[in-house]
Amino acid sequence: MTPKILLLSGSARSGSNNTRLLATATKVFSQLDCEPTRISLADYELPLFDGDLEAQKGTPENAVKLARLFHEHHGIMIACPEYNGSLTPLLKNTIDWVSRVKSDDRGDIAPYKEKFAALISIAPGQMGGVNGLTHLRAILSRLGMLVISEQVTIGNMATAFNDDDSLANEVSTKFLQAACESLVDKTAIHNLR
Repeated sequence: MTPKILLLSGSARSGSNNTRLLATATKVFSQLDCEPTRISLADYELPLFDGDLEAQKGTPENAVKLARLFHEHHGIMIACPEYNGSLTPLLKNTIDWVSRVKSDDRGDIAPYKEKFAALISIAPGQMGGVNGLTHLRAILSRLGMLVISEQVTIGNMATAFNDDDSLANEVSTKFLQAACESLVDKTAIHNLR
């Protein structure tokens, strides 16, 4: 079975460098034996998570749509900007809403359990967003995801890209390639079991 890889950015901001990095990763995946699907969280608007709102109105339709997408893909790559040393509010809110979905009209949904995840980030400073990815890794692991060890953090984002949106640094390019390949390989092997 060909691995299906879902790609999303924790930023919906116009001109986001993390979304740009995700686009670069999408090009890498297009050269591998997989089916990449890139989405924007801007297309899945959600209210701020609120248990009372959920009790009164149920789970928002966009949360169910996202949960179904997560469920139907074998692996997920997330590009996450670092906000105040952690992940973005947009991404945390999305994760929380999706975690509430257990089924839809098509059956049971397991959006996180035993799904592989790869984490990437680009930031202005030299650390490349590693603190945000550390928090994201802990959250996803707690939800049952298998977060791969190949993680990409790229600093000095002002000079990180060439004019064609490829990465300017050869080492960063190799790390991104390795993360993409590892995600595809691990999902392929897992699905053969």
